[in-house]
Amino acid sequence: MVGMGNCYNRCMLKESGKPFTVSEISALVRNCLEERFGTVEVEGEVTDFRGASAAGHLYFSLKDAQSRIGVVLFAGRAVFVRAKIDNGKKVRVTGKLTAYGGTSRYQIVAANVVDVGVGDLAAQFEELKRRLSAEGLFDESRKRPLPMLPRHIGVVTSPTGSVIRDFVNVLTRRYPNIDILVAPARVQGAGAAEEIANGVRELNLVGKPEGGVLASLPPREVIVMMRGGGSVEELWCFNEEVVARAVAESGVPVISGVGHQTDFTICDFAADLRAPTPSAAAELLVRPKADFMNTLSSHAADMEGLLAARLEQGRSRLAAARSNRVFAEPRHLLENFMQRIDGLARAMDTAAGNALRGARERVTAADSAISVRKARFMPEMRSRLTNAESRMAHAAAACLERRRASLGAASRSLSALSPLAVLERGYSITLLENGKALREPAQAAPGTRLTTRLANGEVRSVVEGGAAPQLSPQTAQQAAPHPRRRHSDNATEELALWQ
Repeated sequence: MVGMGNCYNRCMLKESGKPFTVSEISALVRNCLEERFGTVEVEGEVTDFRGASAAGHLYFSLKDAQSRIGVVLFAGRAVFVRAKIDNGKKVRVTGKLTAYGGTSRYQIVAANVVDVGVGDLAAQFEELKRRLSAEGLFDESRKRPLPMLPRHIGVVTSPTGSVIRDFVNVLTRRYPNIDILVAPARVQGAGAAEEIANGVRELNLVGKPEGGVLASLPPREVIVMMRGGGSVEELWCFNEEVVARAVAESGVPVISGVGHQTDFTICDFAADLRAPTPSAAAELLVRPKADFMNTLSSHAADMEGLLAARLEQGRSRLAAARSNRVFAEPRHLLENFMQRIDGLARAMDTAAGNALRGARERVTAADSAISVRKARFMPEMRSRLTNAESRMAHAAAACLERRRASLGAASRSLSALSPLAVLERGYSITLLENGKALREPAQAAPGTRLTTRLANGEVRSVVEGGAAPQLSPQTAQQAAPHPRRRHSDNATEELALWQ
């Protein structure tokens, strides 16, 4: 408060009754600011930076969500600053707070600038740019060429600004008879992005049935979005996603002519072509009509020269044909062709006769060779065939005899081994009810039904008594059957197997 009090007291030193001049007020304000604040340190986001001036001074502003303040960094101090100053960068500025008398605006005369990071708007810009680029909205492959001489142009901009007037002046000066249709839209502030996007969509409907009142107009061949220069905030509506998507979805090629040459927006990347300024967009769209006329005149002169040369060539060929004896006597030309045809016909008959005679001679020679070979080799082949048939007959008879002898021996061996032959010798076999042979007395409990097989039939019986007592080894030896009987037991087993 002391500093402000001093400023107030100094203001009272003016003589009573005489007003201050503007310069006096500006000087007084500057002195008050410098005495009250002195050196300050301010942090904010860089905006309104246009690059170095011709003298090397840097002018820009620092802003936050609500306010902004101007900054000047003179060339003598700029050479010592390591920070990269650019729109969207967040920096910390150290310097003297003062006022510039020429415009009565307070500002900071910077002594040093330090990087802090990326500002909020710059971060939003880069994030949206990265996301839309990943979707392919900025791919060069989807960029479309502009028509060489569009006759129907659509424009999205403010209808009351100087930009549209400059644009129309450039177009009409270059080519007067161009149809321009403006889709009015705000180009800054709240809601501007939606109006710009709607303008692009409406211009796409011109000349189509779904365009309503616009259906009767010719379709647009190209659309131009444009706005004059401004700060990042003023141009921000062209950085909105809704505008970028409307441009990318447009069925008509789009030119983005927003801001100055150093200004870049998201719609610049989505458009088919970026123009540095709105006037440059008009120049890119239409070449001067005089250029077209000069080109057409040049092409017309080339065509006339070419036609004259072709005509002279035709005349020369006609004169040469008239002087030729063939055309002087057409019948002579016809007679020449007739003689050539007769000669070709005779040559063809001769060639055909020669070919036929050669073929007949080759056939006769082949037939003679076949007859000679047939007479030479036929008796020998018949003799070899007869001998082969005789050897085959003897071999087949011998093989048959060997097979018969082998079959007889096998039949006799089979008869000798047959268990039925054992039964023919007076033996029998006793079977249980399950068809198995009785081998042990223990298998035949009282009441068991047995079947005894004989050579000429079978006997059925029922067991009444129990099993016989176990014999001693000596008694068993004495009671052992004759070896031939043991053979019959084996035969019994074989018979059981046959069953």
